[in-house]
Amino acid sequence: MPFVNVYYPEHQLNHKELKEVSSHIHQSLIQHFHIPEDDYFQLFLPYPSQHFFYDSQYLLERGEKRTDNMIYISITCGQGRTVEQKKKLYQSIAEGLSTHLDISTNNIFITLNETPLENWSFGQGIAQMMNQKEEKIE
Repeated sequence: MPFVNVYYPEHQLNHKELKEVSSHIHQSLIQHFHIPEDDYFQLFLPYPSQHFFYDSQYLLERGEKRTDNMIYISITCGQGRTVEQKKKLYQSIAEGLSTHLDISTNNIFITLNETPLENWSFGQGIAQMMNQKEEKIE
């Protein structure tokens, strides 16, 4: 049930590349978080480069730098993944985007926001994930 927001410089990615980024993120979530293939919700939000402020070296190896081509991926998902799964997800996304789209791993920023099942509604004013959990308990 991840919901993914991807923020990227408006000049950086064309439609074909956006689809590649989307596909790679989704495949990484399937592989490392074991989500169903049809659990696919992503929003891409371009931003003008002058609207993003950041430190070019924060927590990077000495001598490494970020550029104005930084992509910010925010994943909101349910709780329960291990630290190892999270590390593998970050690595898979960064390496895949770097390899297939020539985006430096220094420019791929990922955050993961875990939220309880009762905080999700997939439409119809229903907490579908809670309904599934309650059915399993009965």
